[in-house]
Formats: sequence, C-alpha cells, structure tokens
Amino acid sequence: MSEENNEEIEKNEIQEQQEDNKENKNGNGEMVPKQEYDELEDRYKRILAEFENFKKRSSKEREGLYNSILSDIVEVILPVLDNLENAAKAETQDEEYKKGVELVQKQFKDVLASKGIEEIKTVGETFDPELHEAVSSIQDDNLGVQEIAQEYRKGYKIGNRVVRHSMVVVAN
Repeated sequence: MSEENNEEIEKNEIQEQQEDNKENKNGNGEMVPKQEYDELEDRYKRILAEFENFKKRSSKEREGLYNSILSDIVEVILPVLDNLENAAKAETQDEEYKKGVELVQKQFKDVLASKGIEEIKTVGETFDPELHEAVSSIQDDNLGVQEIAQEYRKGYKIGNRVVRHSMVVVAN
C-alpha cells in the first residue's frame, strides 16, 4: 500500500504543478521582460509625480479660492468696522455706551484676526503703492521722504493679498 500512496502523492504533486503552470500561462506570476518592466516602472513614477503635483495644485487653488471669497466678504463689511471705530472715537457722556461700542469693535477685530486678516501698518511707514493709496501729500521737514504722515482709512490684507488699500497722506 505504501507504493500506492507514493503514486497518489506523486500524482497530486504533478496535478498541482500543472495547475501552477496553467496560472503562469494565464499571466499570474509570469516573468516580465526587463524592458517592459522598466517602461511600466517609468509610467508608474510619472503618474505618481503627476498625482502629487495635482494634489499640490488643488490645495493651492482651494486656498486661493477660500482667500478670494473671504476677502470679498470682508471687503463688504469693513465699512461697518469703520463706523464702529468712528462711534468709539465720538465723545459721549454715557461711558457704558462707549465701552459697549469698544467691546463690539474689539470683538469684530478679533474675528477678523482669527481668519488671518490683519491691518496694514501706515503712520511712520514708507509709502508702498501695493498697500497704500495716497490721497494727498504734505511738506514736513520732520518726516522722511515718502513717509506716511496720516491715515484716513485703514487698510486690511489676508497674507500677501490686499483686501482694501489704506488711504494715507504722504510727506514730502
């Protein structure tokens, strides 16, 4: 019986090898020529690089779109902040009322700051046409050339993008 068992074992092994060979013939586990492998590897690397570039480009586009929408919204509501600042500067006998206006103004500025919106520095700075809009000029020997002497309206920016230019008076 041991010879019959050995023959059955050999038959089973032969059948398994034949099944493995059929799989190789079907493309599962076949060796790919080196040139074809190199071409496939090159295509894979190019597609992977294109995908990484797409992700970076999409991220930049999303950020740009977000900043664009945010600046459009902020630009529309900045006059409200201007009016709050004017109300806080106005003289009043009711100090509690004035404190309330100042608190609302501070809250408004905090919300803008939380979204990355910052005021453009003006008085004492050098005039920069990308950030400032000159509405007039004055002669003042105490100030340097192209130095901003006064601010009429505050300007704001998100990162490097200007939401609203500062209206300023430039010296000399």
